[in-house]
Amino acid sequence: MNILVTLDSNYILPLKVMLKSMFYNNQEENITIYLMHSSLKREELQDLEDYIIRNGQQLEVITIDDEYFKDAPTLLHYTKAMYYRLLAFRFLPEDLDRILYLDPDILVINPLRELYETDLTDYLYAAAYHDLISVKEINRIRLMPYEIEAYYNSGVLLMNLDLQRKSIEEKEIYDFVVKNRKKLIMPDQDILNCLYSKKIKTLDEKLYNYDARYYRYYKLLDGEWDMDAVIKNTVIIHFCGKKKPWKRNYSGRFHALYKHYEKMALGE
Repeated sequence: MNILVTLDSNYILPLKVMLKSMFYNNQEENITIYLMHSSLKREELQDLEDYIIRNGQQLEVITIDDEYFKDAPTLLHYTKAMYYRLLAFRFLPEDLDRILYLDPDILVINPLRELYETDLTDYLYAAAYHDLISVKEINRIRLMPYEIEAYYNSGVLLMNLDLQRKSIEEKEIYDFVVKNRKKLIMPDQDILNCLYSKKIKTLDEKLYNYDARYYRYYKLLDGEWDMDAVIKNTVIIHFCGKKKPWKRNYSGRFHALYKHYEKMALGE
């Protein structure tokens, strides 16, 4: 199983927590972590490699040189790193046909295999969207005239690398950024939705991109989706938004669960 992560030094601890939760709940899997970065220090990379090896898995580091994306347009505080997810196929080994991208602010609390084997025939990605009317409408209006029926979250992306190599052009992405720079709020996610939403296979958000902020909302939609159902069935809990569970002032419903895996991660 191939997992893609991208990060800087600020997200090393959250990454370790995410990896610990994934390794613990996928012990039958052989997992290769592809880490794409441009700024991590040698000792940080060595620490991560040691950590992953201790957990019985392997790390492949992909360093993005400053020369890459030198002509790519950037936006305010968003750097060239915003292109890493969208153009990962350029830097990953040619023999990989698929990979699962995961944000560091995630817990993996059940096996990933069923998600990983999702049929991607004719799709560039598989992803989930958060089905809140307010979210859908705001983004639909904000990103007009692009026809967006659902605004997909880019924190969990199953990628069809073979099709991406054939279909995605860097220039199209750069041109889009230049043309729409005033309306882009979450640039890589906005690009993904405007250019490729019709080539994204929809995943069940309650299973594969459960937004930790909306426990009551999910339970209202499906009365049986209580805490027991989440722990038994949900595969990925995503701590979306500005408030993060590794911060001291966090008080979300899944805080104790996060702290459980954080303690496991720090114990190594």
